[in-house]
Amino acid sequence: MKPFKPLCDGSLWVDGWYQLAAALPSPNCGPRPIAALIDLIVLHCISLPPGEYGGDAVSRLFANQLDWDAHPYFKSIQGLKVSSHFYIRRDGELQQFVSVNQRAWHAGVSNYRGRSNCNDDSIGIELEGVAADCFEASQYETLTGLCAALLQRYPVAHIAGHEHVATGRKNDPGSGFDWQLLQQTLGLADRYFPSGVLSHDVC
Repeated sequence: MKPFKPLCDGSLWVDGWYQLAAALPSPNCGPRPIAALIDLIVLHCISLPPGEYGGDAVSRLFANQLDWDAHPYFKSIQGLKVSSHFYIRRDGELQQFVSVNQRAWHAGVSNYRGRSNCNDDSIGIELEGVAADCFEASQYETLTGLCAALLQRYPVAHIAGHEHVATGRKNDPGSGFDWQLLQQTLGLADRYFPSGVLSHDVC
């Protein structure tokens, strides 16, 4: 899977594509509702197979190109069609699969800040990892840079985890994610984050 870079007009963004990310377009996307307010960032974590890092299985999953016979675990998710706007690997490499102007398939059945169907008006960011495990300094560096760029470009007012928008169904990014570090680096007020996440201990 060879990434391409969309033509750049000198800005960080071209039609919702972030120019500092490797672009790997996914077919798993669609238009957002008319007048959707893109004001939520949803953080996830993923690794394929679970707990194994490296390789291109996640990228292939988002592109509908995963070989279901390559690992026994893949049979359990065979046929799954999902995507995220962004994916941050353990070494900090950033990939983008869907234009932020489009609707990615990352949140599923969800509800947050009084709205359901969070895919409609959110930006999904996947971190390579497993829930409750630690993340790498390079991932936080990439994530904070990306979030800062998103905050400048879109009316983001909320940053939450998949566990907060799909309570009881999802548990990522989990207790190993350092919300305090993200808040402090971005310089955001408490109101941007879910209640309670800024006070728990992490790795």
